[in-house]
Amino acid sequence: MKKYKESFKTILDRLHLSIKKNNLKNSKQREFVLKAIYDDGGHLSPEDIFAITRKTCKNSSVSSIYRILSFLEKEGFVSSIEVDKTGKRYEIASGLHHDHIICLECGRIEEFYNDEIEKLQIDVVGSYNAKLVGHDMLLYVVCEDCLKR
Repeated sequence: MKKYKESFKTILDRLHLSIKKNNLKNSKQREFVLKAIYDDGGHLSPEDIFAITRKTCKNSSVSSIYRILSFLEKEGFVSSIEVDKTGKRYEIASGLHHDHIICLECGRIEEFYNDEIEKLQIDVVGSYNAKLVGHDMLLYVVCEDCLKR
């Protein structure tokens, strides 16, 4: 399981405040979706999340999962990456920047952080007299295991 800078309880407390701020009703289903992503620690598709939450929330539907994910992303609880044509994958928005390496064969996603790459990006942006406000790096590969097959 992935380590986060916030405990699940802290994230849940923030979720409750966000629900109140948006004048929404409390929904256990939102909590189940957030918990599934938090516990997995990986990059889950809406269908993966549906399969996990369906075990504890029988009235769950794929469309409700999509609506919940949209809300959670808009409110900054989760972030998404589009790895291929199958759609978005979701992870907890930990606030800790990282980039992704994605295998085009098996779909495995690895996270990485590299100080040199980060510095180069700042230097490139600086050469344009601009300010970097965010970025996502996705490196598409065929992983070692897939190359062996």
